[in-house]
Amino acid sequence: MAAKKSAKKTARKSTARKSAGKRQPSDAIALLKADHQLVQGLFDQFEKTRSKDRKSALATQICDELTVHAQIEEEIFYPAAREVLRDEDLLDEATVEHASAKDLIAQIRASRAGADLFDAKVTVLGELVKHHVKEEQNEMFPKIRKTKLDLKALGEQLQARKTALKEGGAGRAARAKAAERLTGSHRRSTQSAKSARKSESEGIIATLSRGMGFGSK
Repeated sequence: MAAKKSAKKTARKSTARKSAGKRQPSDAIALLKADHQLVQGLFDQFEKTRSKDRKSALATQICDELTVHAQIEEEIFYPAAREVLRDEDLLDEATVEHASAKDLIAQIRASRAGADLFDAKVTVLGELVKHHVKEEQNEMFPKIRKTKLDLKALGEQLQARKTALKEGGAGRAARAKAAERLTGSHRRSTQSAKSARKSESEGIIATLSRGMGFGSK
Protein backbone atom coordinates (compact mmCIF):
# COMPACT_ATOMS: atom_id res chain seq x y z
CA MET A 1 0.00 0.00 0.00
CA ALA A 2 2.82 2.37 0.96
CA ALA A 3 4.56 1.59 -2.33
CA LYS A 4 1.40 2.44 -4.31
CA LYS A 5 0.99 5.75 -2.46
CA SER A 6 4.62 6.60 -3.12
CA ALA A 7 4.21 5.76 -6.82
CA LYS A 8 1.08 7.94 -7.08
CA LYS A 9 2.84 10.81 -5.31
CA THR A 10 5.80 10.55 -7.70
CA ALA A 11 3.44 10.50 -10.69
CA ARG A 12 1.65 13.63 -9.43
CA LYS A 13 4.97 15.43 -9.00
CA SER A 14 6.03 14.44 -12.52
CA THR A 15 2.73 15.66 -13.96
CA ALA A 16 3.05 18.92 -12.03
CA ARG A 17 6.54 19.47 -13.38
CA LYS A 18 5.35 18.84 -16.95
CA SER A 19 2.44 21.23 -16.49
CA ALA A 20 4.74 23.87 -15.04
CA GLY A 21 6.99 23.53 -18.09
CA LYS A 22 4.06 24.35 -20.36
CA ARG A 23 2.99 27.48 -18.48
CA GLN A 24 3.41 30.87 -20.07
CA PRO A 25 6.16 33.10 -18.61
CA SER A 26 4.88 35.05 -15.61
CA ASP A 27 5.93 38.49 -16.86
CA ALA A 28 7.84 40.43 -19.52
CA ILE A 29 11.30 39.68 -18.15
CA ALA A 30 10.54 35.98 -17.75
CA LEU A 31 9.34 35.87 -21.36
CA LEU A 32 12.47 37.55 -22.69
CA LYS A 33 14.69 35.27 -20.61
CA ALA A 34 12.86 32.24 -22.02
CA ASP A 35 13.60 33.55 -25.52
CA HIS A 36 17.27 33.95 -24.60
CA GLN A 37 17.44 30.38 -23.32
CA LEU A 38 15.75 29.00 -26.42
CA VAL A 39 18.10 30.76 -28.82
CA GLN A 40 21.19 29.79 -26.83
CA GLY A 41 20.09 26.17 -27.08
CA LEU A 42 19.81 26.52 -30.86
CA PHE A 43 23.31 28.01 -31.09
CA ASP A 44 24.64 25.09 -29.01
CA GLN A 45 23.00 22.60 -31.38
CA PHE A 46 24.43 24.41 -34.40
CA GLU A 47 27.93 24.21 -32.94
CA LYS A 48 27.66 20.46 -32.35
CA THR A 49 26.12 19.31 -35.64
CA ARG A 50 28.08 18.49 -38.80
CA SER A 51 25.07 18.02 -41.09
CA LYS A 52 24.64 20.80 -43.66
CA ASP A 53 20.87 20.28 -43.74
CA ARG A 54 20.69 20.48 -39.94
CA LYS A 55 22.90 23.58 -39.89
CA SER A 56 20.68 25.24 -42.47
CA ALA A 57 17.50 24.45 -40.52
CA LEU A 58 19.01 25.63 -37.22
CA ALA A 59 20.36 28.85 -38.77
CA THR A 60 16.92 29.62 -40.20
CA GLN A 61 15.26 29.01 -36.83
CA ILE A 62 17.85 31.14 -35.04
CA CYS A 63 17.29 34.02 -37.47
CA ASP A 64 13.50 33.72 -37.17
CA GLU A 65 13.54 33.64 -33.37
CA LEU A 66 15.95 36.56 -33.06
CA THR A 67 14.03 38.66 -35.58
CA VAL A 68 10.78 38.31 -33.63
CA HIS A 69 12.54 38.78 -30.29
CA ALA A 70 14.26 41.96 -31.41
CA GLN A 71 11.04 43.37 -32.85
CA ILE A 72 8.96 42.89 -29.69
CA GLU A 73 11.74 44.42 -27.62
CA GLU A 74 12.05 47.45 -29.89
CA GLU A 75 8.30 47.96 -30.31
CA ILE A 76 7.14 47.33 -26.74
CA PHE A 77 9.78 46.54 -24.10
CA TYR A 78 12.43 49.19 -24.76
CA PRO A 79 9.96 52.12 -25.01
CA ALA A 80 8.36 51.04 -21.71
CA ALA A 81 11.80 50.69 -20.12
CA ARG A 82 12.84 54.18 -21.25
CA GLU A 83 9.93 55.64 -19.30
CA VAL A 84 11.14 54.19 -15.99
CA LEU A 85 14.94 53.94 -16.31
CA ARG A 86 17.28 56.84 -15.74
CA ASP A 87 20.19 55.05 -17.41
CA GLU A 88 19.33 55.17 -21.10
CA ASP A 89 22.84 54.12 -22.16
CA LEU A 90 21.91 50.47 -21.67
CA LEU A 91 18.92 50.83 -23.97
CA ASP A 92 20.90 52.76 -26.58
CA GLU A 93 23.64 50.11 -26.58
CA ALA A 94 21.05 47.33 -26.81
CA THR A 95 19.47 49.02 -29.83
CA VAL A 96 22.85 49.30 -31.57
CA GLU A 97 23.55 45.64 -30.82
CA HIS A 98 20.21 44.77 -32.40
CA ALA A 99 21.27 46.61 -35.56
CA SER A 100 24.52 44.62 -35.73
CA ALA A 101 22.64 41.36 -35.19
CA LYS A 102 20.15 42.24 -37.94
CA ASP A 103 23.01 42.84 -40.37
CA LEU A 104 24.47 39.40 -39.65
CA ILE A 105 21.02 37.80 -39.85
CA ALA A 106 20.53 39.29 -43.32
CA GLN A 107 23.92 37.89 -44.42
CA ILE A 108 23.10 34.45 -43.04
CA ARG A 109 19.69 34.39 -44.73
CA ALA A 110 21.33 35.30 -48.04
CA SER A 111 23.85 32.46 -47.73
CA ARG A 112 23.61 28.70 -47.21
CA ALA A 113 25.23 25.97 -45.13
CA GLY A 114 28.55 24.98 -46.65
CA ALA A 115 29.17 28.39 -48.22
CA ASP A 116 32.25 30.42 -47.33
CA LEU A 117 32.01 32.07 -43.89
CA PHE A 118 28.49 30.69 -43.23
CA ASP A 119 29.50 28.92 -40.01
CA ALA A 120 31.66 31.87 -38.97
CA LYS A 121 28.75 34.29 -39.37
CA VAL A 122 26.46 32.12 -37.24
CA THR A 123 29.20 31.78 -34.60
CA VAL A 124 29.83 35.53 -34.50
CA LEU A 125 26.08 36.14 -34.25
CA GLY A 126 26.02 33.75 -31.30
CA GLU A 127 28.81 35.65 -29.55
CA LEU A 128 27.06 38.97 -30.16
CA VAL A 129 23.78 37.60 -28.79
CA LYS A 130 25.56 36.11 -25.76
CA HIS A 131 27.05 39.53 -24.92
CA HIS A 132 23.70 41.23 -25.48
CA VAL A 133 21.90 38.72 -23.24
CA LYS A 134 24.50 39.12 -20.49
CA GLU A 135 24.03 42.89 -20.38
CA GLU A 136 20.25 42.64 -20.39
CA GLN A 137 20.00 39.96 -17.72
CA ASN A 138 22.77 41.22 -15.44
CA GLU A 139 22.23 44.96 -15.74
CA MET A 140 19.03 46.05 -17.47
CA PHE A 141 16.50 43.55 -16.10
CA PRO A 142 17.44 43.93 -12.40
CA LYS A 143 17.07 47.71 -12.70
CA ILE A 144 13.69 47.38 -14.36
CA ARG A 145 12.46 44.98 -11.66
CA LYS A 146 13.07 47.71 -9.08
CA THR A 147 10.72 50.10 -10.88
CA LYS A 148 6.93 50.29 -10.73
CA LEU A 149 6.57 49.05 -14.31
CA ASP A 150 3.69 46.56 -14.63
CA LEU A 151 5.75 43.66 -15.95
CA LYS A 152 2.83 41.24 -15.99
CA ALA A 153 0.72 43.44 -18.27
CA LEU A 154 3.79 44.18 -20.37
CA GLY A 155 4.44 40.45 -20.66
CA GLU A 156 0.94 39.92 -22.01
CA GLN A 157 1.54 42.58 -24.64
CA LEU A 158 4.85 41.00 -25.62
CA GLN A 159 3.30 37.54 -25.88
CA ALA A 160 0.39 38.77 -27.99
CA ARG A 161 2.70 40.61 -30.38
CA LYS A 162 5.09 37.66 -30.54
CA THR A 163 2.25 35.29 -31.42
CA ALA A 164 0.96 37.67 -34.11
CA LEU A 165 4.42 38.02 -35.67
CA LYS A 166 5.03 34.28 -35.74
CA GLU A 167 1.62 33.53 -37.20
CA GLY A 168 2.12 36.27 -39.77
CA GLY A 169 5.51 34.85 -40.72
CA ALA A 170 4.06 31.37 -41.10
CA GLY A 171 1.27 32.79 -43.23
CA ARG A 172 3.72 34.60 -45.49
CA ALA A 173 5.79 31.42 -45.87
CA ALA A 174 2.71 29.41 -46.79
CA ARG A 175 1.62 32.05 -49.32
CA ALA A 176 5.12 32.11 -50.83
CA LYS A 177 5.09 28.34 -51.28
CA ALA A 178 1.63 28.45 -52.80
CA ALA A 179 2.72 31.21 -55.18
CA GLU A 180 5.79 29.18 -56.12
CA ARG A 181 3.65 26.14 -56.89
CA LEU A 182 1.25 28.28 -58.89
CA THR A 183 4.10 29.88 -60.82
CA GLY A 184 5.58 26.47 -61.58
CA SER A 185 2.23 25.17 -62.74
CA HIS A 186 1.71 28.25 -64.92
CA ARG A 187 5.20 27.86 -66.37
CA ARG A 188 4.58 24.20 -67.25
CA SER A 189 1.21 25.11 -68.75
CA THR A 190 2.78 27.88 -70.83
CA GLN A 191 5.53 25.57 -72.05
CA SER A 192 2.95 22.94 -73.05
CA ALA A 193 0.93 25.54 -74.94
CA LYS A 194 4.05 26.77 -76.76
CA SER A 195 4.96 23.19 -77.69
CA ALA A 196 1.44 22.59 -79.00
CA ARG A 197 1.53 25.79 -81.08
CA LYS A 198 4.95 24.88 -82.44
CA SER A 199 3.80 21.39 -83.47
CA GLU A 200 0.68 22.81 -85.09
CA SER A 201 2.75 25.40 -86.98
CA GLU A 202 5.21 22.76 -88.17
CA GLY A 203 2.31 20.58 -89.34
CA ILE A 204 0.84 23.42 -91.39
CA ILE A 205 4.20 24.20 -92.97
CA ALA A 206 4.73 20.53 -93.82
CA THR A 207 1.29 20.32 -95.43
CA LEU A 208 1.89 23.44 -97.51
CA SER A 209 5.31 22.15 -98.57
CA ARG A 210 3.87 18.87 -99.77
CA GLY A 211 1.12 20.74 -101.62
CA MET A 212 3.74 22.79 -103.45
CA GLY A 213 5.78 19.73 -104.27
CA PHE A 214 8.65 20.45 -101.86
CA GLY A 215 8.00 17.41 -99.74
CA SER A 216 8.18 14.78 -102.55
CA LYS A 217 11.27 13.37 -104.31
